[in-house]
Amino acid sequence: MPAVDDDTFRGFVVSRGPALLRTAYMLTGDQQLAEDLVQSALEKAAARWQNIRESGATEAYVRRILYRERVSFWRRRRVTETLPGELPERPVGGGYDAVDDRAVLRRAMSRLGRRQRTVLVLRFYEDMTETQVADFLGISVGTVKSTAAKALRRLREECGDLAPVPQARGEERP
Repeated sequence: MPAVDDDTFRGFVVSRGPALLRTAYMLTGDQQLAEDLVQSALEKAAARWQNIRESGATEAYVRRILYRERVSFWRRRRVTETLPGELPERPVGGGYDAVDDRAVLRRAMSRLGRRQRTVLVLRFYEDMTETQVADFLGISVGTVKSTAAKALRRLREECGDLAPVPQARGEERP
């Protein structure tokens, strides 16, 4: 990473790094890939830190770099994902239901394509509009809508025994 003689950059990394890593993990589904993604985004941010700091929207700018880096990753790399074996059967009671639900959802998210996962994270985790997602990823609004609809349909199929997944606006229930 380029040397940045600015304590505000170090402070930003310390304070917002964990949140960026959580978002990157949601995008990639893999801890090491998430760390690589955050490192790459922070490296690009460090090179332009003075301009970013002067903009007054440091986190928004760095998050934009993070998401664009993810798009670049999926365009550059066509790595096939390997899925873990089947999860053990769910125990009855025991207070582990929330953990089991997260595991089922994590497995279902890992089966989505990179674009589908990215669109869902931006739409529902980052709470962006379809237009914002389209601008952010450099794709059309129609592509965002169809990608989100297909991804949500797959999640519903995979996670049928969980609580209902929120629907995209304007999408009808099957």
